[in-house]
Amino acid sequence: MATGHHDDEALAAGLRAGDEDAFATLVDRHGPAMVRVALAYVPSRAVAEEVVQETWLAVLRGIDSFEGRSSLKTWIFRILANLAMRGGSRERRSVPFAALAAAEDTGGPAVDPDRFLPNDAPLFPGHWVVMPSRWPTPEEGLLAGETRDVIAAAIEALPKAQRTVIALRDIEGWSAEEVCAALEIADGNQRILLHRARSRVRTAIEEYLGAVEPFDIDAVTRASVRDTAGEDPRP
Repeated sequence: MATGHHDDEALAAGLRAGDEDAFATLVDRHGPAMVRVALAYVPSRAVAEEVVQETWLAVLRGIDSFEGRSSLKTWIFRILANLAMRGGSRERRSVPFAALAAAEDTGGPAVDPDRFLPNDAPLFPGHWVVMPSRWPTPEEGLLAGETRDVIAAAIEALPKAQRTVIALRDIEGWSAEEVCAALEIADGNQRILLHRARSRVRTAIEEYLGAVEPFDIDAVTRASVRDTAGEDPRP
């Protein structure tokens, strides 16, 4: 934490002094994530890139007002969100991120209910019927080019709020606290969005790898009954 604080102080001091290297460092570090976040608010990549450019101008003009009460990253992304929601462009149509997240919450399950036993099942209610199987390791091809393309496509197909949260958490490596601060959402909402996003991406990977194994509940039930009764499991 201290290292990050000192890094923020150095970069902020660089911006105040007009240091081009400090500015380039911030653009390289946050530029891709800024476009991702802006896309959650605005209708096109072109408008998102316009918002990002406006954000950098606002950062340079307002750096003297940065007091370090939040991280420099959080401060920058709050400026981005405010500009995205403010309008300022005839083609820009935006809503607060929290409202976007709420609109995406249909209340439906994140995982297909058919993959679980019903709650009134005689044994193992609520347990897997169709179980995830072991995925290949990176050496076995999990991170091969085609699989990475499947993951990227699955993320791109997510609803905006889910796509933004999973990109910040799992691609950019942000903490939950950083995501909540930058997007101004509650931790519970962040967790729900991340869980739903990861579940959808996992489903896409399973479908691609064929990594779903039917679970023979009858066989397991018979084995469990035999074990309970002390019977010999051999035929």
